[in-house]
Amino acid sequence: MTAVQDAPVVPRPAPAPVPDFRRVRRDAVVRLVALSLTWASLLVVTYWWIADRGLQDLAGWGSGLTSLGRLSGLVASDLLLVQVLLMARVPWLEAAFGQDRLAKQHRLVGFTSFNLMLVHIVLITWGYAAGSLLASPGELWSLTTTSPGMLLAVAGTLCLFLVVGTSIRAARKRLRYESWHLMHLYAYLGVGLALPHQLWTGQSFLGSTAATVYWWSAWAAAAAAILVWRVALPLVRSARHLLVVTAVVPEGDGVVSVHVAGRNLHRMRVEAGQFFTWRFLGRRGWTRANPYSLSAAPDGRSLRITIKAAGDGSAAAAGLHPGTRVLVEGPYGRLSPRSRSRHKVALIGAGVGITPLRALAEGLEYAPGDAVLLQRYTDEPLFADELDRLHRDRGLAVLHLPGRRRSPDSWLGPHAGTADDLSCLRYWVPDIAERDVYLCGPAPWTEAVRRTLAAAGLPPEHLHVETFQW
Repeated sequence: MTAVQDAPVVPRPAPAPVPDFRRVRRDAVVRLVALSLTWASLLVVTYWWIADRGLQDLAGWGSGLTSLGRLSGLVASDLLLVQVLLMARVPWLEAAFGQDRLAKQHRLVGFTSFNLMLVHIVLITWGYAAGSLLASPGELWSLTTTSPGMLLAVAGTLCLFLVVGTSIRAARKRLRYESWHLMHLYAYLGVGLALPHQLWTGQSFLGSTAATVYWWSAWAAAAAAILVWRVALPLVRSARHLLVVTAVVPEGDGVVSVHVAGRNLHRMRVEAGQFFTWRFLGRRGWTRANPYSLSAAPDGRSLRITIKAAGDGSAAAAGLHPGTRVLVEGPYGRLSPRSRSRHKVALIGAGVGITPLRALAEGLEYAPGDAVLLQRYTDEPLFADELDRLHRDRGLAVLHLPGRRRSPDSWLGPHAGTADDLSCLRYWVPDIAERDVYLCGPAPWTEAVRRTLAAAGLPPEHLHVETFQW
């Protein structure tokens, strides 16, 4: 159970900076309000279904199928709006939840809304066919060709089929990130094509003034959120700061750091550990954005990202030239000082996942001995000299953990010997359960670390994660 630095971390009694608990409390309130509004919206649409004789219609076979089809359609539409808002980059949601959590909720809500949409199609068609399965195909054709907006709805459904199909894990493993990202944009087209059918012919959408106002307002809010925070704000921010590449520095095998400078960067609200999505102009594929975390704390004059060649976009980073114009979206992510609520911190990263943790080690405030960084790597560590300097200058404890993983269910390498992961972690960081833990790395490795931290008694709210997955 040894490491390159194998002494346990012994906290030194020194006064530590006080984390900003106000932001932690404010983010907790935002999460509660967002969850409450989501459930309230589902209750509202269910109430309108009940008020529109939804329960009474269940008494008949055909009318019951139609009624359940209407309910599933209402809930699917409501969740579709929630799904759009979750990934609209709404600043309050981004700050309160973080990208990892929003992405997981987006995936869960997306699959649920899609499944309910399929249930809606089947039940409505079956109900309109008076409960006859044999008559249902003909009824579906009739609805598609005669009902206003139905042809557009069919096209929208096909777009959503494409998005959902490429979101299944087995399919995603066969796709490049750039291809998956491009196809995922069809979700917006699918939502837009489905809108006319819902607002022109949906009885529950048009049954009352309140319902009509609700649905039009909800759709308008979702569209506005996309246009403002995913289109307008990134363009305005890029135009305001005029970002350009100033240097590209090799860091190791297939890894480079890209230095970017711009105008008035001290006014950019960005913190160590956050990430942007980047578009480097003047090269092939510049329209497709790639997410990269800052690998150095922002200093108001420049930004630095560190990229490992893993796909078309990342592999091309080594060929960037000084003067290349840059467009950015962000900053995003909760792997930052914003989520901190304890004096002591532990930073645990693997491979290129050390990049945001390197920025945090520089950007966080801490007393000597109150911050420890565990770095897992296979051959050579990234930023070894920089971390040594942080150790000397600021008292950051650094544990180098080299080698390949010793087994699929372990996150450690051969340096751990025969001791289990939990014993090793408790030996190196005895007070791990009393710290805020920032974790970044590949998803399977990160999940193994998460299990060990839970076994060590770390409360979930004090674990802040960013994984490399899409």
